[in-house]
Amino acid sequence: MNFFMPARLYTGEHCFEKHGDLLRILGKRCTIVTGKHAAKESGALDDITAALASCKILSSVFDGIRKNPTVSSCIEAGTAAREHGADFLIGIGGGSALDATKAAAVFAANPGLEEDGFYRREWESPPLPIVLVGTTAGTGSEVTKVSVLTDSKGRKHSIHDDRLYAYASFGDSRYTMNLPLSVTLTTGIDVLAHCTESYFSKKADQLSRVFAVHGIRLLYEPLSAAAEGKPLSPQQREQLYEASIFGGLAINTTGTCFPHNVGYYLTENYGIPHGFASAAFLPDLLKLVVKDDRDYADSFFREIGFGEDAILSLTGKCLPKNSIAMTEAEILTALPRWENNGSVQNTRSAVTTEMIRKILIQKYQKT
Repeated sequence: MNFFMPARLYTGEHCFEKHGDLLRILGKRCTIVTGKHAAKESGALDDITAALASCKILSSVFDGIRKNPTVSSCIEAGTAAREHGADFLIGIGGGSALDATKAAAVFAANPGLEEDGFYRREWESPPLPIVLVGTTAGTGSEVTKVSVLTDSKGRKHSIHDDRLYAYASFGDSRYTMNLPLSVTLTTGIDVLAHCTESYFSKKADQLSRVFAVHGIRLLYEPLSAAAEGKPLSPQQREQLYEASIFGGLAINTTGTCFPHNVGYYLTENYGIPHGFASAAFLPDLLKLVVKDDRDYADSFFREIGFGEDAILSLTGKCLPKNSIAMTEAEILTALPRWENNGSVQNTRSAVTTEMIRKILIQKYQKT
């Protein structure tokens, strides 16, 4: 069993205001990296800027991060931070903003670094210190060393590096209270994918399975309520946020499996939100592991407290109606990307490109 997660994590109401003074040690200037809307609408941006001001830390804001952030936008954010003379960066938002902040911290410390050098981790200087404030209950990026970005060719890639851990992360579920239903569902189902894929990863160990199981137990009731269109209570929102952290801890240990990487293709080419794209292949993962290792699959269902049918039902309620139609040529063209792919090979059961071809044909091929 191996475990390493050096980020300080604070949760609960007003946790940033309560603990923000610990950032004084990082310096006197920072740049906040975020998107156009979520940080402002959630109230997080006002809270953080006020807390920074009380600590006499001068802040600037870069709000050019969008969903599925591009490497180029992270270069822009890093440049803005460097021009501000930032000593550290604060990311506010969902997984996109938090992942982008990690990359921006690299570019801020390495002027002239290009995309290839970033992915090859040819960083002459370590990233600037990173502070993360989550506003969705999804990726768990607050506790991972992972940054998922879209490259100049439109392909999503993940980079894993111990230097990308946050100095400190803050999780105040108040910032998730008014999330739209669609965001609640796609981020929530992403947590289910994280936990399930982690459990069925070749790298799963006793501790990662504890994270995965507890994440699903926390998640199931509030996500089921959201899938039925019911308004969520503050307690349910807190459960979803806690579940996302456990999902992050799980995949930080094990990585993801084939549903996540095949899901990238749906996001890149059909605009499917990341969580929905990953969860689209959860039924295929469960079918595979039940067939190949029934005893291990049964241990999973026993530990989470409900069976395969319950997960499939919840997934089906969360996912939007399928609107994708692929040609056979499109499917064949995509297959090479999954040859020797790390997430595909990380799946506990063997997965081949031929198996992925059949899954895509069954789900999406035009008739």
